Amino acid sequence: MMMTKINRIWTDDTAIYIEMSNGKVFSEKFEDYPRLRYATSEQQAAFEYNDVFIRWEELDEDLSIEGFMKEKYHADNSLCRIFKLHPELNVSAVARIVGIPQSVMASYLCGNKKPSEKRENEIKNAIRRIGTELSKI
Repeated sequence: MMMTKINRIWTDDTAIYIEMSNGKVFSEKFEDYPRLRYATSEQQAAFEYNDVFIRWEELDEDLSIEGFMKEKYHADNSLCRIFKLHPELNVSAVARIVGIPQSVMASYLCGNKKPSEKRENEIKNAIRRIGTELSKI
């Protein structure tokens, strides 16, 4: 539960920022979220928010306000590298194949959450299955 309120939320070319009523500023980089990374500046700036989420309706993307404030582990993990090296991979589609919400997958990729070893292997196996299916075409 948040103890302070949001003063304002804004974007620049690389990130989205939240300023809280206590003066603290938090940010998330667009590069950590594929839908936001490949969006136009206008799309990145076209968000709505409440005390819980920031929502980009056109992009079908949500970020939790709480996630901005959590300590992040180093996001340059193997899953992050896979998706950065292969931007053709659709994070939402892989999340659906694995059976997890897209927002959870995005949290893994940006460092808000660390997947268990089992979950990471499930994600990698889903990507391998996609590759196998594509190689049969």
